[in-house]
Order: sequence, then C-alpha cells, then structure tokens
Amino acid sequence: MLNPDSKKWLTKLFGKNVKFNEPMFRHTSLRVGGPAWAFVTPESFEKLSELIRWSKEKGIYCMVIGGGTNLLVKDGGINGIVVVLKKCFDGIARTGGGKNSVIVTAMAGTRLQTLCSFALNSGLEGMNFALGIPGTVGGAIIMNAGTAYGSIAEAIDSIKVLLPTGQTRIILRQNLQFDYRKLSWDRKITDIDNWQPIILNGCFSLRPSDPQRLKKQAVEILKARKKRQPSGFPSAGCFFKNPAFGKTAGELIDLAGLKGKSIKGAKISSKHANFILNKGNASAADMLALMELVQEKVSKIFNIELESEITIVGE
Repeated sequence: MLNPDSKKWLTKLFGKNVKFNEPMFRHTSLRVGGPAWAFVTPESFEKLSELIRWSKEKGIYCMVIGGGTNLLVKDGGINGIVVVLKKCFDGIARTGGGKNSVIVTAMAGTRLQTLCSFALNSGLEGMNFALGIPGTVGGAIIMNAGTAYGSIAEAIDSIKVLLPTGQTRIILRQNLQFDYRKLSWDRKITDIDNWQPIILNGCFSLRPSDPQRLKKQAVEILKARKKRQPSGFPSAGCFFKNPAFGKTAGELIDLAGLKGKSIKGAKISSKHANFILNKGNASAADMLALMELVQEKVSKIFNIELESEITIVGE
C-alpha cells in the first residue's frame, strides 16, 4: 500500500481530486474490479507531469485509463495509481489542413462520441466508423478502436505523448504501428525503456463531405449497431478478437453451444455471443472463468485460440 508520506504528497498536490483505495468497479463499464491504491483526476498538465515524474522516481506503478470501457480489473484491485484525464485533457479544435483535408485535434480525455459528433456536425468525413463506440479518444487510439466500417489507424495523423521526464513528443503516423486493436511505436522515438508514454492528444486527418450524406450514413450505422448488440447489462463490448480468417469470434462461440452460458454473475449474451455481460452481481473472477471456458471449448472444437480483446489488469 502507499505509505503515509506518499498519501500526504498526493493529497497536497491533488486535494479532492485524489481518492485512496478507490473501488475500480465504479470506473469500468463491466462494473467489476477491486480497489486501486489511489485514483487521480489531474486538473492541469503540470500536475499530471509532476505525478508521472514522482511515481517513476518512487517506483510506484501508474496507469492511465480512458472511459474504462475496454478494461477488466481483477478482484484484488490495482497496486498502484490510476489516472483519468477527463479534467485536464478534454477538448476538440480544428488545427490545420489543406485543400482536401482538415486536421482535427482531440485531447485524450475527450469522449470518442464527442469527436464523432464534432466531425459529423462539421461535415467532415472519416469518423463515422466510430459511431457508438464508447470510451475516450486516448483509449481509442491505444486500442486502435474500430468496426467493420474502419478504424483509428485510418484516421490518425499524429499523436502527442508525455514522457516521465516531463517532456512531450509528437509521433507522426508513419512512425505508428497499428495492428488489430493495438498500437505500438519504436521506443527509440521516445528514448524510454520499460515505460509507456501517456497519450495527450490525437490529430485526425478528415475530409470535407456532404453533411446530409454523412448524417444519413450515421443513422444507418447506429441503427445496425443497436440491432446487433445487446443492451441492458454492463459489458465491455466485444470480449474476444476475431480470428484473422474464417468465422468471427461470436460465430465460433455460438457454434460451440455457449450462447447464453452463465458462470455465477457473468453471462454470454443470447443476442451476440462475443459479449460477456454482468447480470448485476458478477465478480472479475466470474468473468475470467467464463472467458477461460470459452477459450478452452473453442480451442477443443475448432483448434482456434481466441485472444481477449479487452485489457485485463490487477491482482
């Protein structure tokens, strides 16, 4: 646990914006997860930078989360500090562009749907693919969020990151390696080993288009999403990555006879088999047990190893 001096330092710097032993089920869409040592919402870049430098010096684990929509925190909680950027990094603006493109910069703590709405209302094409995806811009970049209509990799122009030294770096698109639900880059660019720089914002290259056509497309996308995906219970969206070829994860789980299967408070959706739902009293252990059951059965029947799409952290 954090010692008294560390708690005193954090309280002095953040005041009411730090909570100790904060249950993470309050901050994840799955509504499961034990406590974090500290939960911080910095109000300025300066305080965020000071926190990151201090935690690295002290050897205290520090992680930034977005909206908690693609995150499963284990029941033992997080032995470290959780940071949310919604207070100090929330905003969108046009920042550049040329004849056929517009650069829109969105700060990491901004809701992804706010960015989608900004683009839609501005008659800018390139973000409709993300309509209905929950979470923040920073989380969407890290996870290369996407749908059948596209992904972050197709829209991003550059990102700005914070290093533990307090310095910032801009990383251009050509130096970003996007994979399925994953982002990486050459660590030589940030000169930091064994430390994940924090994304501060993303610049998106969008294209002027017919606003009415974009809005009609948006209605169709959201209607299809609502028809296809379950609602009414906490979830983290699609739980497993789709295999590179062949049937989707949801189709494999369905064919394995697991649609509707429950383990205590966790249940595979009867509407979309790639959704694991919290029926209201699930623990992280229930979720993980159901995940392992799915992986074992799909592997046994189809010889396919399903990989989790969500991030699993904690003890």
